Amino acid sequence: MGRTNIDIDEELVRRVMRLHGLTTKRQAVDVALRSLAGDPMTTAEALAMEGTGWDGNLDEIRAPDDLGQR
Repeated sequence: MGRTNIDIDEELVRRVMRLHGLTTKRQAVDVALRSLAGDPMTTAEALAMEGTGWDGNLDEIRAPDDLGQR
């Protein structure tokens, strides 16, 4: 792991620490980067999203190329 010095918004760091019960800035930056970089969702997290109420028609929002039309 490398070491980098950066200027970051202290309030945002504190918010991440509070929200995730973290005790160090290093942990907060690590959680934020992993979240942004896309750590895969666990099966439990994916299942928890079931029934969140999305309502829409994928055929209406797809571009014509997505439907195999040109």
